[in-house]
Amino acid sequence: MTDLSASPYIRYLVAKKSVDDRALNRGVFEALAQALGPRRDAGPLSFLEMGCGLGAMVGRLWDGGLIANADYTAVDQAPEHIAAARERLMAFARHRGAAVSETGGNSLSFAGPGLALRVTLKTADMFDFAAREQGRAAWDVVLAHAFLDLVDLKTALPRLFGLLKAGGWFYFTLNFDGASIFLPSLEPTLDARIESLYHAAMDSRRVNGRPSGSSRTGRLLFDLLPRCGGRLLAAGSSDWVVFPGPQGYPGDEAYFLRHIIDTVEAAVRGRAGLGEEELQNWTRTRGHQIDRGELVYIAHQLDFFGIKEG
Repeated sequence: MTDLSASPYIRYLVAKKSVDDRALNRGVFEALAQALGPRRDAGPLSFLEMGCGLGAMVGRLWDGGLIANADYTAVDQAPEHIAAARERLMAFARHRGAAVSETGGNSLSFAGPGLALRVTLKTADMFDFAAREQGRAAWDVVLAHAFLDLVDLKTALPRLFGLLKAGGWFYFTLNFDGASIFLPSLEPTLDARIESLYHAAMDSRRVNGRPSGSSRTGRLLFDLLPRCGGRLLAAGSSDWVVFPGPQGYPGDEAYFLRHIIDTVEAAVRGRAGLGEEELQNWTRTRGHQIDRGELVYIAHQLDFFGIKEG
């Protein structure tokens, strides 16, 4: 198995799973399940997920009975994520009593009573993958989980819809939308400045020369989905809410919070309007709050489900 201690970001993704599980909008997920229901016995459905990370969405759909008869292509640009996803999906399947076979490359087949699932894991940049598959419109369902706010939406969304069949469905989840809240408040004007600078860093981020992300992806999707031929069928909030219970933070969520604080610190460091000492004090205090089981973190996000019209 992948050594999580050797990869802080993989550990973060593992820790994030319980946060995501709570956050996902149940009504939007149920709308997807109801749409897929009549199709499940008609032959394998084809799924494409961009930015699959460690394969957590495969597990969620599996447990929801949505991919019992499916071909699932999972794409991520990080080879280490694909390697970890492969290991974790095999362990997940065996834990649920499914037979696992490797069918070449990074393709896995899972079989059991009422189960016929093939998962193909691909290491690729989204734009490169879309360029190679241009014109195919081959997939019944296209998914993106906690991904669309990391890319240039106006460029990425038409590419994704170009891979989706007419009449196919899209399921886009955990799209950040303009609120990062840390409680208890330390100093209201400082907290507001850091939040504003953090969001500005999202808006100005570039990867490989491309604009990459937005602090308002959720609300932008309401406007851009129809322009790409999408008809929205369900939408709802999917906020991250992390707080300490009677036994402290669940699972490894204290590590998740430390990663968030480190991410904010790195994003805002050196920006105009924020002194280094102010930032260090803020970061140190937030870290102490995590240690004492006091920090509450909320991030506003939105889930979307719909269909590609003809």
